[in-house]
Amino acid sequence: MRVIGWRCAVCAAEVDIATSFPWRCPNATAGDRRHVLHLVNGADVGVGFEPGSTLVDEPVSDNNPYLRHDADLAWAAHADANGIDVAARQRLVTELDDAVCGVAGVGFVPTPFGRSDALSDALGFTDGGGVWVKDETGGVGGSQKARHLFTILLHLRAAEILGHLTDRPPLAIASCGNAALAAATLARAADWPIDVFVPSWMSDGFGDELDRLGAHVHRCERRANDPVGDPAMFRFREAVGTGAIPFTVQGPENALALDGGRTLGWEIGEQLADRVGELDRIFVQVGGGAFAACVGATHPARRFHAVQAEGCAPLALAWERSIETVGDAAPGLVAARWSELMAPWPDPHSLADGILDDETYDWLGVFDAIGSSGDAPIVAAEADIVAAHELSQSAGFDVSPTGSAGLAGLLAIVDGVQPTERVAVVMSGVAR
Repeated sequence: MRVIGWRCAVCAAEVDIATSFPWRCPNATAGDRRHVLHLVNGADVGVGFEPGSTLVDEPVSDNNPYLRHDADLAWAAHADANGIDVAARQRLVTELDDAVCGVAGVGFVPTPFGRSDALSDALGFTDGGGVWVKDETGGVGGSQKARHLFTILLHLRAAEILGHLTDRPPLAIASCGNAALAAATLARAADWPIDVFVPSWMSDGFGDELDRLGAHVHRCERRANDPVGDPAMFRFREAVGTGAIPFTVQGPENALALDGGRTLGWEIGEQLADRVGELDRIFVQVGGGAFAACVGATHPARRFHAVQAEGCAPLALAWERSIETVGDAAPGLVAARWSELMAPWPDPHSLADGILDDETYDWLGVFDAIGSSGDAPIVAAEADIVAAHELSQSAGFDVSPTGSAGLAGLLAIVDGVQPTERVAVVMSGVAR
């Protein structure tokens, strides 16, 4: 369904689809960042577009998801509204994808999705049920993160074509792992400078890879005057405040991160269509929340499970607080109480270090996904995080503890899952 604009989930401010750089809600300030622009879709083909719109109604015959879903993506709707026709958009996607492939060795193509007999047997599922795995470890940057970022890059290149961007300020991202690698990979492909703000404890292996990709890495120690929260995020925001572009996977910092991430859910639906039909459940690991918000908006499953580690579970705590104070998780009610419900986790820790965001920045989008099935967030014990990683690797997936954390959610409630059910997890984050 075509994107016709943006609307803040908190204050209802609207941004026209033709507007360049729709990073944040226009009412967000340094003192009030609790806003996030969400996509507004329109069923009417004519709404929001000039006559002669060149958006493609049907997916083109191409494996690249950004070509296949030209009609569904906000970056394409923006380009179209500003006169960049479908042929020019296709050239832009293809050129950037070729450059990404030159850096990463792989471009944007469908990643594998299928039943894991090893996992299904280990967890006691019947032949009719089982565990289906979407394996993102072989994708660009080794995780799904590049999917979110590619639409931001496409929007920036469109802005250059339109003359709305005449120089190249550095890109900036705050990340503790996979998102940083994805961002640095795309920046290298586009020949765009990038500053990566990371926690002081980031592994040397990630640092070496970021150096190889030419990123400018900033290890962020906590400063005496820092408020509660992630110091890497504070330094990132300072950089954006002085002119850097938010090239990030947090929706409140750049709404376009919530655009391209949806390709994962659409792809699962396409891959399921001719084989299984609807899934009974899908388990998605949650750090900052953009991944879960995007999959939650597009997944073909009856029940959606958001999974956090017991050592960092701000989403689950916000859910509990919303039930206590609001009475339910209605989006309009919880959004108004952002400061009460979503607070920084005091001491994030887990083997799954890539989901240790001390806040679930895109919690409102995850709440929307949860609300459709009513399933409270799952808090996986650390023992389940460890067991899920060992089980995933023994089943043949070259995945990190972060990437297998969705499976930890299944382990946490497996006694309540029927062996005939068809469930899905996403392995996202290659072992390093």
